[in-house]
Amino acid sequence: MSRGSQLRGLRGILLLSAVLLVLASCSSSTSSPAREGAGASSSESTPAHEVRDGSAPGSKLVVFAASSLLEPFQEIGQEFQRQTGTTVEFNFAGSAQLVAQLQQGALADVIALADLQNMHKAQDLGLVRGAPVLFARNRLVIVVPKENPAGIEQVADLARPGVKVVLAHENVPVGKYAREMLARASQQPGYGADFSERVLGNVVSQEVNVKQVLAKVALGEADAGIVYATDVKAAASEVRTVTIPDELNVVACYPIAIGAGSRVPEQAARFVDFVRSEAGRAVLERSGFLPVASGQDGTEGCS
Repeated sequence: MSRGSQLRGLRGILLLSAVLLVLASCSSSTSSPAREGAGASSSESTPAHEVRDGSAPGSKLVVFAASSLLEPFQEIGQEFQRQTGTTVEFNFAGSAQLVAQLQQGALADVIALADLQNMHKAQDLGLVRGAPVLFARNRLVIVVPKENPAGIEQVADLARPGVKVVLAHENVPVGKYAREMLARASQQPGYGADFSERVLGNVVSQEVNVKQVLAKVALGEADAGIVYATDVKAAASEVRTVTIPDELNVVACYPIAIGAGSRVPEQAARFVDFVRSEAGRAVLERSGFLPVASGQDGTEGCS
């Protein structure tokens, strides 16, 4: 793919993010049906009879999912649709946006978010059925343009005067995690107690989701941004990454639950099971997510 095509794609991400923000404020949902014929290979898929048993061919499943899940969930949705005959439609947005849409009356059969805080809010509002379970974990990285004009090589460089930083808004999980990472650095020797304050003073834009942070950096509109490690693959030819040390990094935990208003709760439960199956975990791991094995539902280590 040419650089021009990649940049047009990234501009498309910016436009899509803006549209999602408008849709959230209007209490509507943006859905995209899973495409046919591009699922995981048969060697990695759950045997068809395990999913088809009791399924309802021709039914539709609406899945609300955090923006960072776009690529793996599309693949998972395609395979689930192929095996069950159930059409899977997605609404990808920031986790806080998704909860706001649900609170305003939008209906979802499955809800997959990028943090525990927003899922707890959804629970408190009565928007989910039963107890959520974890299905994936993620980590943060610093992303810079491929040419790295500001010479960002380490976390400390984010506080240099004149560096243009872009973050997700603090009510977006990745934005909250980024600020938590900066706060940790402020408590470490060598960064200074005011490190977080100095970096936040360099922030030139706060975005509504992680895809938009990535796009702005790839397009050269910022010197650095903080995104999930999994998101870098979408623009690997346009950006480079700077590792965040383990002592500063955070573990983002992804919970999934059945929507309280689901009209097809049995199919929703099968989709949740499929996401957490060996086949679903394989897709998530290929996308860079840290696995959560079946039965490991604890939140130890989650930020």
